[in-house]
Amino acid sequence: MKSTDKPGELGTILGKGAVVDGNIKVEHSLRVDGKVVGDVTSGDTLIVGAEGEIKGNVKVKNLVLGGRINGSVLSPGRTVLEARSELRGELKTGKLVIDEGAIFDGKCSMSDAKAETGRTPGEADGETIIK
Repeated sequence: MKSTDKPGELGTILGKGAVVDGNIKVEHSLRVDGKVVGDVTSGDTLIVGAEGEIKGNVKVKNLVLGGRINGSVLSPGRTVLEARSELRGELKTGKLVIDEGAIFDGKCSMSDAKAETGRTPGEADGETIIK
């Protein structure tokens, strides 16, 4: 994994071929090009590359999906489903962009997701945070 100190820049990368069996929680941006079987929480943007896959719930500020997610997604900022991406599950987001060719199979609610949870995604809830 790679870490940077500049806000808004990519902080952690899970590379192609890497597999994580467990939850991931980071304060900064995260890119997943491998596979995660577990929940993913980020205080910033999550980018799932074309070959990336997440089987679990996702709580992030913003989401750019190029690969696959099977689980519930809470993204109070902006969610982008790129062409050839797949999202199967419930989505709660502030803004939604779906490119032609993307697959979305589930329920979508567009609202102020922070108001629903009472906290910003990624806010501490007793789990270990990678800095």
